[in-house]
Amino acid sequence: MTRKIFFNGLYYTFDPSYPRAEAVVIEDGRFLDMGRTEDMLLQWGRAGVRKIDLEQKTVTPGFTDSHLHLSMLTRKFTELDLTGVASKAEVLRAVQEKTKELAPGEWVVGNGWDENVFTDGGVPTKEELDRVAPNHPVFLRRVCHHAAVANSQAFQASNIQQNVEVPEGGVVVTNEAGEPTGLLLDYAQDLIQEHIPEPSYETWKKVMRQTIQFLLEKGMTSAHTNDPLYMGGLAQTYRLYDELLNGENLGLRCHLLIDYPFLDDLRQAGMYAGYGNETLQIGAVKMFADGAFGQSTALLSEPYANEPGHYGEAMVDQETLYAMIRNVRELAMPVAVHTIGDQALENVLDILDQLPAAPKRDRLIHTQVLRPDLIKRLSQPNRIADIQPRFVASDFPWVIEKLGEERIRYSYAWKTMIKAGILCAGGSDAPIEPVDPLLGIHAAVTRRKPGEVHDGWNPGEKLTMEEAFHLFTKMGAYATNEEAIKGTITRGKLADMTVFSQNPLDMEDPDELLGTQVEMTIIGGEVKYRRG
Repeated sequence: MTRKIFFNGLYYTFDPSYPRAEAVVIEDGRFLDMGRTEDMLLQWGRAGVRKIDLEQKTVTPGFTDSHLHLSMLTRKFTELDLTGVASKAEVLRAVQEKTKELAPGEWVVGNGWDENVFTDGGVPTKEELDRVAPNHPVFLRRVCHHAAVANSQAFQASNIQQNVEVPEGGVVVTNEAGEPTGLLLDYAQDLIQEHIPEPSYETWKKVMRQTIQFLLEKGMTSAHTNDPLYMGGLAQTYRLYDELLNGENLGLRCHLLIDYPFLDDLRQAGMYAGYGNETLQIGAVKMFADGAFGQSTALLSEPYANEPGHYGEAMVDQETLYAMIRNVRELAMPVAVHTIGDQALENVLDILDQLPAAPKRDRLIHTQVLRPDLIKRLSQPNRIADIQPRFVASDFPWVIEKLGEERIRYSYAWKTMIKAGILCAGGSDAPIEPVDPLLGIHAAVTRRKPGEVHDGWNPGEKLTMEEAFHLFTKMGAYATNEEAIKGTITRGKLADMTVFSQNPLDMEDPDELLGTQVEMTIIGGEVKYRRG
């Protein structure tokens, strides 16, 4: 039996039956008791009990990111990071500099470019990439990962001919002469990605250790991550997490979303939603209903405001999507469906309404454009929306041009969703957005970028600080049907906590969040990260 007392803290439990405390007692990884420091030390502080003084720092339940891609996040440690690069010229310079580190023929792979922030033109072309990297295949994913650009060497290395068969849900963009421009949308990226050399297993383990440590430094105690497509399949993905989390006891709790192509692998392995333990679990089956706003492939019920007649793209037709979800239901598993546009969400809800509910909640990922009728259909206890508040900071104001003023009222509408009773869990979609819950909370509360000074985009949708914190703590547990064992500081629940340098729940100016530090990340009562 191991017992600890974390005392002299300012605890926000997010449990309405006991909302505040000064100290918690932890035994065997769970909360045993909580209350005033004096009472907890007197009642439980006998010899042999370890006592940790929090020096009046603020504590909340541990952060959960309800939707991210740790396999992609590892690329920040291994590939060219183009996040925040403000011009096409700078992207091209970065590619040219990277080639100096590589032998001829080695791939230049990068992530994070966004033409919406460029000051000098649009998407890099195949020819422009050829000029800066004539002896290297180049493949650069857009920030949303729904588009990428490649050069001629990459096309040649991937044997892509002019009449190549493009996977359903993908587009190889061509010019007026029918020649590829270098831009590939959605599943067309697979034509090149499958030819990029895969990291070795030991390389994966090395960079995953770095990535997990990075999350711990951000206060994360749990992560819901989607990786098999990029991490060598179901078996290798599960083995990797099992060895790092259960074997090496790195601390982070992970819930694995499994891509639909591995459904048969799940069946053969006897895995199901909830398979595993409190540290590592199998989750819902991930699939896509539409694309994203960056390249106007999110599926809308009315045309794009700036592209008359264009509605976006369904990743698969409705009959195929029905068959996919039905196949998942045959394993009594929930789905986690990427739905950005309102028509994509409607298409998925139409199918879910025809099929029996799974034992665990279905997850509707992103749900960025809604309508009043869809809000009502989404507000059911067996469904949860995985939302990314940080998208407000990244997508505005340019998304207004795509959607128009009328439709924007029901877009990124987190307050409306919560008021309507929709279960919402907060995530980052990292590496699409920064893997930092404090930035997501700041976006939810201010609805603007850090450094901007205005009332926020659609300010009526601002959340309170406590509502925003709930997204990244207690509601993450609802996404995985684990609300009975985690998500709040409650007797009997897993002792996962995040400790802060100042009190976010008592800030007059939410911009103070930007200077707030994570002091400790505590998982199962063990300090897995301590600042300094």
